[in-house]
Amino acid sequence: MKLFNGQIYPSVEIHEDEQQHIIKVLRMRDGQELFVTDGQGNLAKGSLKIEGKKAVLTQIEIQEKIADFSPKLHIAIAPTKNIDRIEFFIEKATELGISEITFINTDNSERKNINIDKIRKQSISASKQSLRTYFPKINDLTKLKDFLKTINPKKTFVAHCDNRFDRKNLQDIEITDEITILIGPEGDFSENEIISLIDLKIKSIKLGNQRLRTETAGIYASAWVYFQMKN
Repeated sequence: MKLFNGQIYPSVEIHEDEQQHIIKVLRMRDGQELFVTDGQGNLAKGSLKIEGKKAVLTQIEIQEKIADFSPKLHIAIAPTKNIDRIEFFIEKATELGISEITFINTDNSERKNINIDKIRKQSISASKQSLRTYFPKINDLTKLKDFLKTINPKKTFVAHCDNRFDRKNLQDIEITDEITILIGPEGDFSENEIISLIDLKIKSIKLGNQRLRTETAGIYASAWVYFQMKN
Protein backbone atom coordinates (compact mmCIF):
# COMPACT_ATOMS: atom_id res chain seq x y z
CA MET A 1 0.00 0.00 0.00
CA LYS A 2 1.46 3.34 -1.10
CA LEU A 3 -0.04 6.23 0.91
CA PHE A 4 0.28 9.89 -0.03
CA ASN A 5 -0.87 13.19 1.41
CA GLY A 6 -3.50 15.20 -0.38
CA GLN A 7 -7.00 16.62 -0.49
CA ILE A 8 -10.13 14.47 -0.44
CA TYR A 9 -12.88 17.10 -0.53
CA PRO A 10 -14.28 18.76 -2.57
CA SER A 11 -12.21 16.70 -5.03
CA VAL A 12 -9.36 14.23 -4.66
CA GLU A 13 -6.01 15.86 -5.36
CA ILE A 14 -2.49 14.71 -4.55
CA HIS A 15 -0.36 17.48 -3.04
CA GLU A 16 2.05 18.99 -5.56
CA ASP A 17 5.24 17.92 -3.78
CA GLU A 18 3.85 14.39 -3.54
CA GLN A 19 3.12 14.42 -7.26
CA GLN A 20 6.74 15.24 -8.00
CA HIS A 21 7.88 12.46 -5.67
CA ILE A 22 5.61 9.98 -7.46
CA ILE A 23 6.85 10.95 -10.92
CA LYS A 24 10.53 11.80 -10.43
CA VAL A 25 11.61 9.67 -7.46
CA LEU A 26 9.32 6.65 -7.33
CA ARG A 27 8.84 6.66 -11.14
CA MET A 28 5.38 5.16 -10.78
CA ARG A 29 3.44 4.28 -13.92
CA ASP A 30 -0.10 4.71 -15.18
CA GLY A 31 -2.49 2.22 -13.68
CA GLN A 32 -0.63 1.62 -10.43
CA GLU A 33 -2.81 1.55 -7.33
CA LEU A 34 -2.24 4.22 -4.71
CA PHE A 35 -3.98 5.79 -1.73
CA VAL A 36 -4.41 9.42 -0.68
CA THR A 37 -5.34 10.71 2.78
CA ASP A 38 -6.09 14.20 4.05
CA GLY A 39 -4.86 13.33 7.54
CA GLN A 40 -8.39 13.76 8.91
CA GLY A 41 -9.52 10.16 8.65
CA ASN A 42 -10.56 10.18 4.99
CA LEU A 43 -8.93 7.84 2.47
CA ALA A 44 -9.14 7.69 -1.31
CA LYS A 45 -8.10 4.65 -3.32
CA GLY A 46 -7.56 4.86 -7.04
CA SER A 47 -5.52 4.26 -10.14
CA LEU A 48 -2.62 6.54 -11.01
CA LYS A 49 -2.66 8.55 -14.22
CA ILE A 50 0.31 10.68 -15.28
CA GLU A 51 -0.67 13.84 -17.16
CA GLY A 52 2.55 15.60 -18.14
CA LYS A 53 4.06 16.84 -14.88
CA LYS A 54 0.93 16.00 -12.88
CA ALA A 55 -0.10 12.83 -11.08
CA VAL A 56 -3.85 12.36 -10.70
CA LEU A 57 -6.10 9.67 -9.30
CA THR A 58 -8.80 7.95 -11.37
CA GLN A 59 -11.38 5.25 -10.63
CA ILE A 60 -11.65 6.62 -7.12
CA GLU A 61 -13.16 4.92 -4.06
CA ILE A 62 -13.46 6.95 -0.84
CA GLN A 63 -13.63 5.78 2.77
CA GLU A 64 -14.83 8.46 5.20
CA LYS A 65 -13.91 8.98 8.84
CA ILE A 66 -11.98 5.79 9.39
CA ALA A 67 -11.83 4.90 13.10
CA ASP A 68 -9.00 6.69 14.92
CA PHE A 69 -6.93 5.45 17.85
CA SER A 70 -8.56 5.42 21.28
CA PRO A 71 -7.62 6.63 23.85
CA LYS A 72 -6.26 9.85 22.41
CA LEU A 73 -2.81 10.72 23.76
CA HIS A 74 -1.53 14.29 24.02
CA ILE A 75 2.09 14.73 25.11
CA ALA A 76 3.38 18.14 26.15
CA ILE A 77 7.17 17.98 26.03
CA ALA A 78 10.11 20.33 26.44
CA PRO A 79 12.26 20.27 23.27
CA THR A 80 15.79 18.98 23.73
CA LYS A 81 18.93 21.01 23.05
CA ASN A 82 19.88 18.50 20.35
CA ILE A 83 16.94 18.83 17.96
CA ASP A 84 17.69 15.44 16.36
CA ARG A 85 16.55 13.75 19.54
CA ILE A 86 13.17 15.48 19.61
CA GLU A 87 12.72 14.75 15.91
CA PHE A 88 13.31 11.08 16.70
CA PHE A 89 10.58 11.30 19.35
CA ILE A 90 8.19 12.88 16.83
CA GLU A 91 8.75 10.06 14.37
CA LYS A 92 8.30 7.24 16.87
CA ALA A 93 5.38 8.80 18.75
CA THR A 94 3.59 9.31 15.44
CA GLU A 95 4.12 5.66 14.53
CA LEU A 96 2.70 4.72 17.94
CA GLY A 97 -0.57 6.56 17.35
CA ILE A 98 -0.16 9.80 19.31
CA SER A 99 -2.95 12.31 18.65
CA GLU A 100 -1.34 15.60 19.67
CA ILE A 101 2.05 17.01 20.65
CA THR A 102 2.69 20.39 22.25
CA PHE A 103 6.16 21.79 22.85
CA ILE A 104 6.43 23.55 26.20
CA ASN A 105 8.88 26.14 27.50
CA THR A 106 9.78 25.40 31.14
CA ASP A 107 12.12 26.86 33.77
CA ASN A 108 14.92 24.43 32.84
CA SER A 109 14.32 24.27 29.08
CA GLU A 110 17.50 24.08 27.01
CA ARG A 111 15.91 25.13 23.70
CA LYS A 112 13.79 28.25 23.25
CA ASN A 113 12.87 27.88 19.56
CA ILE A 114 12.01 25.14 17.08
CA ASN A 115 11.30 24.86 13.36
CA ILE A 116 7.67 23.84 13.70
CA ASP A 117 7.07 23.52 9.94
CA LYS A 118 9.92 21.02 9.59
CA ILE A 119 8.64 19.00 12.54
CA ARG A 120 5.10 18.92 11.13
CA LYS A 121 6.45 17.61 7.82
CA GLN A 122 8.35 14.88 9.66
CA SER A 123 5.17 13.88 11.47
CA ILE A 124 3.26 13.65 8.19
CA SER A 125 6.05 11.55 6.70
CA ALA A 126 5.94 9.17 9.67
CA SER A 127 2.14 9.02 9.40
CA LYS A 128 2.33 7.95 5.77
CA GLN A 129 5.05 5.40 6.53
CA SER A 130 2.89 3.83 9.24
CA LEU A 131 -0.29 4.10 7.11
CA ARG A 132 -2.11 6.53 9.42
CA THR A 133 -5.12 8.36 8.04
CA TYR A 134 -5.16 10.76 11.00
CA PHE A 135 -2.11 13.00 11.30
CA PRO A 136 -1.13 14.17 14.81
CA LYS A 137 -1.72 17.80 15.67
CA ILE A 138 1.66 19.46 16.33
CA ASN A 139 1.53 22.67 18.37
CA ASP A 140 4.26 25.29 18.44
CA LEU A 141 6.36 26.10 21.50
CA THR A 142 4.29 27.66 24.30
CA LYS A 143 4.94 28.67 27.89
CA LEU A 144 4.00 26.04 30.43
CA LYS A 145 1.70 28.42 32.31
CA ASP A 146 -0.20 29.19 29.09
CA PHE A 147 -0.49 25.52 28.17
CA LEU A 148 -1.98 24.69 31.56
CA LYS A 149 -4.91 27.00 30.82
CA THR A 150 -5.99 24.65 28.02
CA ILE A 151 -6.01 21.24 29.72
CA ASN A 152 -8.39 19.14 31.81
CA PRO A 153 -6.52 18.42 35.09
CA LYS A 154 -8.55 15.24 35.67
CA LYS A 155 -7.07 13.70 32.52
CA THR A 156 -3.58 15.17 32.84
CA PHE A 157 -0.43 13.69 34.38
CA VAL A 158 3.08 15.02 34.87
CA ALA A 159 6.11 12.73 34.66
CA HIS A 160 8.97 13.97 36.82
CA CYS A 161 11.91 12.56 38.81
CA ASP A 162 11.52 14.41 42.12
CA ASN A 163 10.94 11.69 44.73
CA ARG A 164 10.03 14.24 47.37
CA PHE A 165 6.56 14.18 45.86
CA ASP A 166 4.19 11.21 45.70
CA ARG A 167 4.21 9.64 42.25
CA LYS A 168 2.07 6.89 40.82
CA ASN A 169 3.44 4.34 38.34
CA LEU A 170 2.35 5.04 34.79
CA GLN A 171 0.93 1.51 34.63
CA ASP A 172 -1.44 2.31 37.51
CA ILE A 173 -3.20 5.36 36.06
CA GLU A 174 -6.82 5.21 35.01
CA ILE A 175 -7.33 4.94 31.25
CA THR A 176 -9.85 7.45 29.90
CA ASP A 177 -10.83 8.50 26.39
CA GLU A 178 -8.19 11.27 26.46
CA ILE A 179 -4.86 11.40 28.29
CA THR A 180 -2.39 14.28 28.53
CA ILE A 181 1.14 13.64 29.82
CA LEU A 182 3.66 16.40 30.55
CA ILE A 183 7.36 15.61 30.11
CA GLY A 184 10.02 18.06 31.19
CA PRO A 185 13.52 18.90 29.93
CA GLU A 186 16.76 17.12 30.81
CA GLY A 187 16.92 19.14 34.05
CA ASP A 188 13.34 18.09 34.89
CA PHE A 189 10.54 20.41 35.94
CA SER A 190 11.55 22.86 38.66
CA GLU A 191 10.23 22.41 42.19
CA ASN A 192 7.99 25.46 41.76
CA GLU A 193 6.55 24.05 38.55
CA ILE A 194 5.80 20.70 40.18
CA ILE A 195 4.08 22.41 43.10
CA SER A 196 2.02 24.53 40.68
CA LEU A 197 0.98 21.42 38.76
CA ILE A 198 -0.01 19.61 41.95
CA ASP A 199 -2.02 22.67 43.04
CA LEU A 200 -3.98 22.29 39.81
CA LYS A 201 -4.79 18.67 40.80
CA ILE A 202 -2.53 17.28 38.09
CA LYS A 203 -1.28 13.89 39.23
CA SER A 204 2.43 13.00 39.32
CA ILE A 205 3.67 9.79 37.70
CA LYS A 206 6.98 8.00 37.28
CA LEU A 207 8.20 6.09 34.23
CA GLY A 208 10.05 3.24 35.92
CA ASN A 209 13.04 3.35 38.23
CA GLN A 210 15.62 4.75 35.82
CA ARG A 211 16.03 8.39 34.83
CA LEU A 212 15.09 8.61 31.16
CA ARG A 213 16.14 11.15 28.56
CA THR A 214 13.36 13.51 27.51
CA GLU A 215 12.76 11.85 24.13
CA THR A 216 12.95 8.36 25.66
CA ALA A 217 10.32 9.32 28.24
CA GLY A 218 8.06 10.55 25.44
CA ILE A 219 8.46 7.34 23.46
CA TYR A 220 7.98 5.21 26.59
CA ALA A 221 4.70 6.99 27.41
CA SER A 222 3.55 6.73 23.78
CA ALA A 223 4.32 3.02 23.63
CA TRP A 224 2.51 2.32 26.90
CA VAL A 225 -0.64 4.14 25.77
CA TYR A 226 -0.38 2.45 22.35
CA PHE A 227 -0.56 -0.89 24.15
CA GLN A 228 -3.92 0.23 25.62
CA MET A 229 -5.28 1.49 22.32
CA LYS A 230 -8.14 0.20 20.24
CA ASN A 231 -8.31 1.12 16.57
